[in-house]
This record gives sequence, structure tokens and C-alpha cells, in this order.
Amino acid sequence: MTRFDSGADGIVRMKEGSLDEVFYPRSYLGIFMFTGIITHIGTVAERRDTGLRFSVPSNLLAGLTTGASIAINGVCLTVTEIDTAGSRLTVEVMPETLARTTLGSLRPGSRVNLELPLPISGRLDGHFVQGHIDGRGIIRTIAVLGNSHVYEIEIPSELRKYVAEKGSIAVNGVSLTVMRKMPDGFSVGIIPHTWECTTLADLKSGDEVNIETDILAKYVESINNT
Repeated sequence: MTRFDSGADGIVRMKEGSLDEVFYPRSYLGIFMFTGIITHIGTVAERRDTGLRFSVPSNLLAGLTTGASIAINGVCLTVTEIDTAGSRLTVEVMPETLARTTLGSLRPGSRVNLELPLPISGRLDGHFVQGHIDGRGIIRTIAVLGNSHVYEIEIPSELRKYVAEKGSIAVNGVSLTVMRKMPDGFSVGIIPHTWECTTLADLKSGDEVNIETDILAKYVESINNT
């Protein structure tokens, strides 16, 4: 039986059977994931040839180091520079990421959703999100329904098989529940808290969004195809 123990020093200690205790930095284990619960909002401060610089809340930088992971609009990226005095951080973005996500359309002043990885002892309030974007969706309609806003989102045909009514999906990094599956996509409802605490309220019809489908659906497909 494998056991993981997390210490205050940021090291995960792994024991398996009678093997001697082995020490691994958390990032080496690949057990960090995101949850789709947005904790901070950032703003694009500068575009660079190979990256983006963001203005972020100062408390986000507490304990953050270069090489750390952060989800920006649902995209898992590596922090390459930290300016604590100016409350800014920089990430590098490769061409594949720009092609598959909406990061290429960000401009100075654009607001973005931010989330740090889930600690091994953390509480999972959303669903398992990897920060690996599957593709881009398009907002087709936005309607008000009671206290919520309902978005209808069109997605590429190859992603539709991973969508299930009442299942989970991440839109720009936000963990949401699928209200209804449609022939060309799905709909989700945004409650007031999510509307106020994320950048989803900035969206309008025709805007593109980052889509990450539920990892469990992908594993089920992989198993069935084996």
C-alpha cells in the first residue's frame, strides 16, 4: 500500500510496502492538480515575444517561487519571473499553447482567472482540472434566468462526446456543471458568486473561451479503446 505524507517543509514523503522512505518534491510526483475554483483575478500588464506579464493581488505571490505552476484562464503555465514589489508575475507561453487556447488574444488590461494548484492536503471543492486545454469554445448566447446567467457554448465536434448533462466542465478555468447537452455544445448556469468572483461576467456573445473536458471521460474512453 502506498502512503503519502505531506510535511510543512513542502516535501511529500512516500512509503510503499517495505521499501525505505523516499523523499520527493511535490512537483515531481505529478499529483498537483487544479479544482476550477478561482481564487484571484489578474490583469495583463505586458505582452512579450514568448510570454505574458500579469498584475496580480499581492497575497497571491506569498510563498510563490519561480518554476511554480499557476492556472491562467484554465491554462497551466510556469512562473518564470516574480516582481514582489510590483505585484507582478511572468509566464512563458509556447506556440502550441497560443494555438490551442485563447491566451493569444489577451491584451494589456485583459482580466484573467487565476488559480494555484491544489495542495496534497487541500479540499477539493470543484472537480479535477489539469490545466490542459482541449480546445476553444464560442459563446453563442447569454441569458438571464432567475438569479443566474445561462451561457450556451459551442465546442468542436471532437469534444462533444466528453460532455454529459450534470457532468463537470471547465470554462476559462472555472469549474461548472453542464445544464444541458446540445447538438453543437452545452449550456452552463453561472450563479451570482461565480459571476462576481471570476471573469465570466466580462464575456459576450461571440467570444472564445478555453475548454477542458472532464478527465474521467477521457480515461473511460481510453479504457474502452484498449
